[in-house]
Amino acid sequence: MAEMNTVPRFTQTPVLASASATVANANRDGTGTVVALVTGNAAGTRITMIRIKAEVTTTAGSLRVMINDGTSYLIHEFDVDANTVSATNGGFSAEWVPTDPIILPTAATTINVATENAEKINVFAFGGDFA
Repeated sequence: MAEMNTVPRFTQTPVLASASATVANANRDGTGTVVALVTGNAAGTRITMIRIKAEVTTTAGSLRVMINDGTSYLIHEFDVDANTVSATNGGFSAEWVPTDPIILPTAATTINVATENAEKINVFAFGGDFA
């Protein structure tokens, strides 16, 4: 019987990845215009939170988060509310903390994002790389 791993693994290098989604893409299957948010490293990457912040006035729609390992998989959708930006009202924002961290096992795995409407939404991923 194989021995179980009894030593916990911790990330060695912090990851703060950022991207801006600006091109309208209504597809939920990873086709169309998507933006690479974070790419795993050879030893793996763990993402613990994703945050979005619109810079502009938004209309009701969504921002999609997909994992791609050669095939794209939808893993989360942010519902973006209609919001008018002004001097006294900031842009729409939201965050997602997955129940279990997202693990990108290889450098060939990415998290991509796409916005349904052509509105600039900044996306941030927080986590760390394994060594």
